[in-house]
Amino acid sequence: MSGFDLIIFDCDGVLVDSEIIAAQVESRLLTEAGYPISVEEMGERFAGMTWRNILLQVEKEVDIPLSASLIDKSEKLLDARLARDLKIIEGVKFALSRLTTQRCICSNSSTHRLDMMLEKVGLKPYFAPHIFSAKDLGADRVKPKPDIFLHAAKQFDVSPSNVLVIEDSVHGIHGARAAGMRVVGFTGASHTYPSHADRLTDAGAETVISRMTDLPAVTAALSEWAGAV
Repeated sequence: MSGFDLIIFDCDGVLVDSEIIAAQVESRLLTEAGYPISVEEMGERFAGMTWRNILLQVEKEVDIPLSASLIDKSEKLLDARLARDLKIIEGVKFALSRLTTQRCICSNSSTHRLDMMLEKVGLKPYFAPHIFSAKDLGADRVKPKPDIFLHAAKQFDVSPSNVLVIEDSVHGIHGARAAGMRVVGFTGASHTYPSHADRLTDAGAETVISRMTDLPAVTAALSEWAGAV
């Protein structure tokens, strides 16, 4: 292997520090609905999942009917918080300036939210027009399903086995691995927790980094190792 053909970045918790904001909004809404949960537990259990799928999971666990209006309420609250408080992950622009491989974003966030977040932190020019939302494929095709990753590989006409994915969540890593791709885990966002790196490794990440400035060197090292996926 002389190098990767494509690097896929997750967005939330990898490029922008948004997962902690989502955990704050969603933990409050769930607690008010009768399902007490801390911000830390939200990040540990549900990072990388859509709000809709989080609600479905909670309903399976407890006999609490969750109103469909919670979806709209969360969207409005979260959009307002992101527009006000969102910050870029430190070191992202440095890493992108050093990586010459073609790249894209594969996210569970909506196209509308991706556009807003990337514009706010100045990252849209680094990826446009290759910014893909799993929700555009269908509500039943979001991560941890591999669909969005395979969609991206198809757009670039590359083999999944020669794609590297950067993910911060177990759900995202499961999707990337199911797509036959190699994965680097990332734990440098504010929602990280003590067992984060171990869980990403257990999910299938080949290595885990906590600083985005380390990504170019790690990518170069991994590109020299054609280990079986």
